[in-house]
Amino acid sequence: MELRKDYILDRWVIIASERKKRPKEFKKIKAKKGGICYFCPGNENLTPKETGRIEKNGKWIIRWFPNKFPAVSHEGIPAIRSANKYFTYTDAFGIHEVIVETPDHNKQLADLTENHIKEILNVYANRITELSKTNGVKYVVIFKNKGMEAGTSLVHSHTQVMAYNKIPSLIKDEINASKAYGACPYCEILNIEKSSNRRVFENDNFVSFTPYASRFNYEIWIFPKEHIRNITEMDETKINDLASMLKKVLLKLKEINLSYNFFLHYAPEGKDLHFHIEICPRVATWAGFELATNTTINSVSPEDAAKFYRGKE
Repeated sequence: MELRKDYILDRWVIIASERKKRPKEFKKIKAKKGGICYFCPGNENLTPKETGRIEKNGKWIIRWFPNKFPAVSHEGIPAIRSANKYFTYTDAFGIHEVIVETPDHNKQLADLTENHIKEILNVYANRITELSKTNGVKYVVIFKNKGMEAGTSLVHSHTQVMAYNKIPSLIKDEINASKAYGACPYCEILNIEKSSNRRVFENDNFVSFTPYASRFNYEIWIFPKEHIRNITEMDETKINDLASMLKKVLLKLKEINLSYNFFLHYAPEGKDLHFHIEICPRVATWAGFELATNTTINSVSPEDAAKFYRGKE
């Protein structure tokens, strides 16, 4: 596995040929019902050795372990190097994990209780803390793919964790753009948006809104009202409020059966960035114009998307 940089742009690609061997469970479901689920209770021996678990009444409710088909490997040299001015590369160094969110094959994240979602969020914080201690790891990416259009290969509800040897370009862009404003721009933005027609939900500690320049149909962001850099800095009250808001958003997406991706944005060690979660439903397919220009055509305005989320609230 190898991490390669574009000739001149700050755009990177992981070359991970082994991942083409991943099971495509959705294809199996279309062909026949049944089959073995690697993530269900009783099949723990079919996954790599467990890293951790949370139990209730003597049974696991959340467990996490190395990804059987990793995109990065805890082997090789993490330092980025160049063969010449156009060919910059390194080993795709890191640790790729899976968090199985529930033992129930028939429940997705939106179906779980707020308390269970809170436990999952605490696992997110734990993995960021623990994996960040690994020499060579610069950032821990927490992301979830739900649904075939979002890239899921197994339907049993799970989150992926990828600790690797580079701060993502998008995170660096957000950090650098924020610096230009002096004070945190997101603090001001969320205070504006919570009173706008793009406001969705609000509780004591969090606000959600559909971003002004939404890239995806029904895209929605969740921000803490307080300037918090990382989920690892949140106390129990804030984690509870985040779980409550995340569940409300995902229940709305469940109403119209949308696939989605979500991911956590946080500040790397020594940097400053307002923590947030971006949830990106996958309704439309990006085509030639988007790929040619890096400009998205969004057929659902964020104002209309906010109305959908708010419903009768």
